[in-house]
Amino acid sequence: MPENNLNETEKKLIHTARSILLISVLLVVCCIILLSTFLWNDQQKNELTLQMDQTAIEKNGSVVPAAKNAADQGWQAPDESTIPTGEAGEKIRYGKELIVNTAKYFGPNGSIAVISNGMNCQNCHLQAGTKMFANNYAVFFTSYPKKSNRSGQVVPASNRIAECFERSLAGKAPDASGKEVQAMLTYLKWVGSEVKKGEKVFGTAFERIKYMDRPADPQRGKILYAAKCVSCHGKHGEGVLSVDRKTYTYPPLWGDHSYNDAAGMYRLINFAGFVKNNMPLGATYKDPQLSDEESWDLAAFVNSQPRRHKDQKEDYPDLTKKPVDAPYGPYSDQFTEIQHKYGPFKPIAEIINSINNK
Repeated sequence: MPENNLNETEKKLIHTARSILLISVLLVVCCIILLSTFLWNDQQKNELTLQMDQTAIEKNGSVVPAAKNAADQGWQAPDESTIPTGEAGEKIRYGKELIVNTAKYFGPNGSIAVISNGMNCQNCHLQAGTKMFANNYAVFFTSYPKKSNRSGQVVPASNRIAECFERSLAGKAPDASGKEVQAMLTYLKWVGSEVKKGEKVFGTAFERIKYMDRPADPQRGKILYAAKCVSCHGKHGEGVLSVDRKTYTYPPLWGDHSYNDAAGMYRLINFAGFVKNNMPLGATYKDPQLSDEESWDLAAFVNSQPRRHKDQKEDYPDLTKKPVDAPYGPYSDQFTEIQHKYGPFKPIAEIINSINNK
């Protein structure tokens, strides 16, 4: 119909429709321009990243992953494809097997000797000692021989294995010159083979989480344990045996088959840091499931439960070198044994630091 035959209302409707169509076309054009700009910038960013990675490769002679934050800069174990063939490689693999399934060879039903509580080294050194902030072996081998504050003597790497058997595995030390200990040492050397002696590596040992202003509370930890830990470690901390009943899928946290009161895990600072970045199952440094405070309280509950005792009267001949969370006396300060066990640790640390800095 010719436009001059339309009434005013119809003319206004046609005009409005045309305006809407024009605006829609303009919006589509703008979106196309913005999208093109975004894709171009993203491409430029990727090209820049590739250039930076290539520079790192040329500079270091190896691939260096692009780091987005501090957590991404952490140590990584060598890829198992780098394990050599032949006898040398077999020794490394056997060493790893002993770390992963220690009890199979040295536990209550061990095929080599019956000298441990049934736990595996891997229960405290997760993923065969390769996980960040899970007591890994990144700098283990390169740190020996070294002066041990615990014994007051210079000790070889085999001494650390012996201590783990006597404390964490609540048993007896295997022969340091034997095939098994030598295989474990070979594996530990391979795991840390890309770390230079004295090099500082992010992600080793445990994260030192912030001290609280109050003591860690076992009763609060008991509630957390019931909510987050019972399904794997049992109501009575008994753990879960594997199908062959020779090793633990989930280790016991107290009792005769857990670590004794001389183990590193019995120190609250160590255990709280371990819990923060690894528990409940699936937690990592980048994705923790517990707060610092919850980690302290949960560690306090577990370490308040009964376990085997080991005589420690020979430990730390220089009391000023004794850790602030060593849960047994004597001490070089005036703080009680209960405060050394549960905190607060900051006042103790300040006193110890002032003594050592004199």
